Amino acid sequence: MTVRGGVAPMAHDKGLDNVAVHWPRTNQYYDPVAPAEFVDFASIADRPEIAAPTGALALHIAKTGTVRATAYTELVDLLLGLEGVLYATDAAAEDEDPVIDPDGCAWIAGGLERFVEGHDQFGDLVTFDTVAAVMRTAIAGGRLADQQLRWLEHRLAALRDDAGNAPHWSFARTELVILAGFYRRCAERGFAVFADY
Repeated sequence: MTVRGGVAPMAHDKGLDNVAVHWPRTNQYYDPVAPAEFVDFASIADRPEIAAPTGALALHIAKTGTVRATAYTELVDLLLGLEGVLYATDAAAEDEDPVIDPDGCAWIAGGLERFVEGHDQFGDLVTFDTVAAVMRTAIAGGRLADQQLRWLEHRLAALRDDAGNAPHWSFARTELVILAGFYRRCAERGFAVFADY
């Protein structure tokens, strides 16, 4: 499989894949990283204590070097404070390929890792309410806490539907550990991530 450079038209029915690719691009195409670079993720899926979604994500990464990222986009955008992070919209807006470079992968991994650590006291189930609680706690002790809390409340309200219902987020905390691990692996080995949608 070769991933073409440039921006593909958005196909909402396909979803978003984040594909590990070699960086920088050496020709017109991004060459995907061999799944062997992620083979150790498969051993996580075999552990009996691992939640099914965590195991499925780990196994998919191990087999393909790819994350099916659609389910995580709103969560990652909220945690990192930007829109379209996993779609690489900043690059696409500048007429560049929709690629997250290794530094961007490290930034995503770091944000997820800090969140997972902060979520420890709330248990393994990550929901909209627990995400909000972790973020409020993190912001409350920081500089400009009032301003940041107002920003957070605005973002949380924007994620609710017209009836005021919160998104039905239900992730295993360990699933987000695996997600962070994918981006951390890319950062540490100098890989980029191509947003294929």
